[in-house]
Amino acid sequence: MVFISRSISSYASTLLVLLMFCSGLFFVRCANTMAPGGGPRDSIAPTVVLMTPSFGTKNFTSKRIIIEFDEYIKLKDQQKEFYTSPLMKRKPSLMIKGKSIQIDIKDTLLENTTYALNFGSSVSDNNEGNPLNNLRYVFSTGDEIDSLVMSGMTVDGYSKDSIGKAYVYFFPVVIDTLPDSILVDSNFNQHDSLMFIGSPSVVGRSEGNGLFFTRNLKPVDYWVYALSDKNGNQTYEPGVDYVGFLDSIVNPSELPGFNVWYDTIRNYLISDPQVQIRLFLERQNKRQNLTSFKRPEQHRIEFMFGAAYPIIEELVLDGIDSSDIIREYVTTGRDTMNLWLNVPAESLPDTIKGHIKYMKHDSVGVLQLEYKDLNLFWKHIESKEEKKEREKREKELESALEDGKDSLQDTIPKPNLFKYNVVEGGATLNPLKHIEIKFDSPLVSIDSSRIRVLRLGDDDKRFIVDYKLEQDSIDIRTWRIKAKWLDGKKYDLLIPSGVFRNVKGYENDTLKSEFTIYNPSDFATLVLDIKGETPESNYIIQLLGSSGNMEQYIPYAKSGEYTFKYIDAGTAKIRIVADVNGNGLWDRGDLLNRLQPEKVEVWMADNGDEEIVTKVNWTNELTIDMRELFAPKTMERMQRELRLKEEVRLRKKALEDSKIKVRKPLKSDPEDDYNPAFEGAIGNDRNDDSNSNFNQR
Repeated sequence: MVFISRSISSYASTLLVLLMFCSGLFFVRCANTMAPGGGPRDSIAPTVVLMTPSFGTKNFTSKRIIIEFDEYIKLKDQQKEFYTSPLMKRKPSLMIKGKSIQIDIKDTLLENTTYALNFGSSVSDNNEGNPLNNLRYVFSTGDEIDSLVMSGMTVDGYSKDSIGKAYVYFFPVVIDTLPDSILVDSNFNQHDSLMFIGSPSVVGRSEGNGLFFTRNLKPVDYWVYALSDKNGNQTYEPGVDYVGFLDSIVNPSELPGFNVWYDTIRNYLISDPQVQIRLFLERQNKRQNLTSFKRPEQHRIEFMFGAAYPIIEELVLDGIDSSDIIREYVTTGRDTMNLWLNVPAESLPDTIKGHIKYMKHDSVGVLQLEYKDLNLFWKHIESKEEKKEREKREKELESALEDGKDSLQDTIPKPNLFKYNVVEGGATLNPLKHIEIKFDSPLVSIDSSRIRVLRLGDDDKRFIVDYKLEQDSIDIRTWRIKAKWLDGKKYDLLIPSGVFRNVKGYENDTLKSEFTIYNPSDFATLVLDIKGETPESNYIIQLLGSSGNMEQYIPYAKSGEYTFKYIDAGTAKIRIVADVNGNGLWDRGDLLNRLQPEKVEVWMADNGDEEIVTKVNWTNELTIDMRELFAPKTMERMQRELRLKEEVRLRKKALEDSKIKVRKPLKSDPEDDYNPAFEGAIGNDRNDDSNSNFNQR
C-alpha cells in the first residue's frame, strides 16, 4: 500500500490519498473538522466511512452494495459519470439513502470476473456540492482480483487537442470475445468488428486532460480502442462518435513501468502515458435515397440525398433543355445539389414536371435503380422587405405624379435585383486572396474586357493593371480578379453596368471601388525550412492564428523553403499533416479496415512552447525536421512533451499572476504569499513521496 499526502489549501487543510494495489485503486481522504455555522465555507468533499460488502470482496454474490459517507451527499450527472467495467447490459440503479448510496445490481454477473463501479465526479456533498472525484468500488466474482494497470492518453487525431472523458475499451485477444451466435472461421479477423459486436472485458476512461489510468487488467493480450461517446449510450455510432485504436496487441504486463501521482489542483490521478490513441470521426454509413426536392426560387431547384456522391442516371425537366440547366454542388460530397435554370422568367411555368432516375439502397443495402416523378411548384410570395420596398416606391410614384412628372418610370427607377459582394471602397486587400466576388446566383454571360483595374501612382497618375478573371474551382458563384499586386499601393476598380448577367436575367449596376494592398511592414512573416522524411514525402503546412483557426495553408509541400506572409501580430502555431497519399487533404481513419488517420503534429520549440510570437515588420525563421516531428510516440517522448507543455503552462500562469496586483501582506497573515496553484502540478517535485513508480514486469 502506498500513501500519497499533499497540502491543497492555504488554510492548512490536508489531503490524504490511499492507493490500494492488490485490487485496484480507491481514494480516501481524511476530512478536517470544520467550524460551526458562520465559519469558513466547506471545501472538503465527502469521505467514505464504510462499504458493504467491503471494497475488494472476492467470490462476490450480493445484489446490493451500500457506500456510507461522513455527511449527506447527492448524485449529479450520474448518466454521464457513472459506468461499470466490464459494461453491464442493465446498469445498476443508484439511490440516495441519507448519508449512503444504495447500489442495486440488475444484471447477471459473469463468473471469475473483476468488476469496478466507477462514479467519476457524480458524488458530492449535499450543501456545497464539493465533488468526490474517482470514487470506485471493486469486487470479483472469482477467487482473484485482477490488479494490472495501464496508462495512456486520448487525443484528437487532427487538432491534436486532448480528448477528455473518452472511454477506453480492452478486448482480450480470444474468440470468446464474440457472441456465441457469430460463426468464426480461420479467415475471420475478430478485431475488425469488435466495436460493433464485441463486449470489452475492461473499461477505463480518460480524465479531462486526456490522460487515462485503467486498472483491474489481466496479464493477457488486448485489442485497445477508445470511444468519445457523444450521447452517453456507450455504443459506437460512426459519424457521430469519435473512435480510435492501437495498431498492435498490448499486454499490460509487458509494458514499461511508469510514474503516477495525485494532482491536488485537478483532483485526480495523473500518470505518465504508455500509449497514445488518436481519435477520429468516421464518415457515417448512410443509405442512399432522395430525401427531398423542392423549388425555393423561380430559377432554382434543390435536391437533397441521404448519402454522399449520389449516382444519377437521368434527370429530365419537361420543356427545359438540358443545356439550359446549370448544376451546382453545395456540399463536398455532392449530397446537396442546386439546378439553376437559364430560362427567361416569363417562360417558366408555375409548376415544372419531370423525373429523376438514380441509384437507391434497398432494404438490405443493395443499390437499385429508382424512378421518381418530379412535381415542382413555385409562386412568388412577397416578403416583408419586398413589401416595404414596394410601398416606398408607390409613395414616391404618387408624389411624382402630384408634381406633374411626365415620365414616372424614368423618375423613380426600380431597384436592381442583381446581388453580389465585392471589396468595399477604402478597404485593405490581402493580395494572396485577390479581389473576390461572390454572386447570389450563377453567371451566364461576362464581358470582362470592360472591367478596369488601375494603380494609383505617387504623382496621381493611374496605370492600367493586367488581370485575370477566374472562377473558383469548387464554388461556381465565386470569381476572383487576380493580378500582380504591389505592396502598399492604392488601386481603383471599375465594373461598368451590364458586365455581369446572371441566370435570373439581371445585370449589375456600375461599381467603383478604391482599395489598398496590404503593406508587409504592417504584418509578420514566417519562413520555414522544411526537411522531409524522404524526398518524396508530402505535407500540408497550416498556419494557425491566436484563436486556433487556420489562417493560411500550403498543400503538397516537400523539402524546401516556404513563406507565410501577412501574419497578424500576436501568436501563431504551425500544424503539419503527413500527407501520405499526396492528395492535399487530411484523411481520417477507417475502423473496419484498420486504417489510422494521417498523422498530424504541432511544431514545438525546444522549451516546449508551441506558440510563435509574431511581431509587426518582423520575420521568424524556423527549421522543421519532419523525421524528428513525426518520430514514433514512445513513452519517453510523450513524457517529455507533457512535461514541457506543463512547464509552459506554469510559466504563463506565473506571468499572469505577476501582473495581478495583490494587497500588501499583514504581519498577522503570514500565508498571503502562498500560491496553491503550483502545488501538485505535472513536472514539479517528481521525486517526492507523492510519486509512485509502476513496474509490472
